[in-house]
Amino acid sequence: MSLTPTDIARIANLARLELQADESARMLGQINAFFDIVAQISAVDTEGKVPMAHPLDAMQNLQQKLSDSNTQGITLRLRPDVASEPNDRDANQRSAPAVERGLFLVPKVIE
Repeated sequence: MSLTPTDIARIANLARLELQADESARMLGQINAFFDIVAQISAVDTEGKVPMAHPLDAMQNLQQKLSDSNTQGITLRLRPDVASEPNDRDANQRSAPAVERGLFLVPKVIE
């Protein structure tokens, strides 16, 4: 897929951007380069490859394979999921213009 200067002008209009000619040309080159990368990635043969839901899944599968072959497994070094920062709600809300029952009050923006 390759964009044209007309496509860039339409995208700029939709985004409410006013691009100069040199900016438009630069955008055209950058966006087309991005699409070239996407095309390269799409060209990779993934036939028979199982999708990975999360990188840790691959590590756990590798660890299982290594354990099965009587080799020492891989230890995943993840930090414990604990709160490390104190709850300073009062200190954080001191500079707020309006607070009520621990909540920031903001002006209504939708009618």
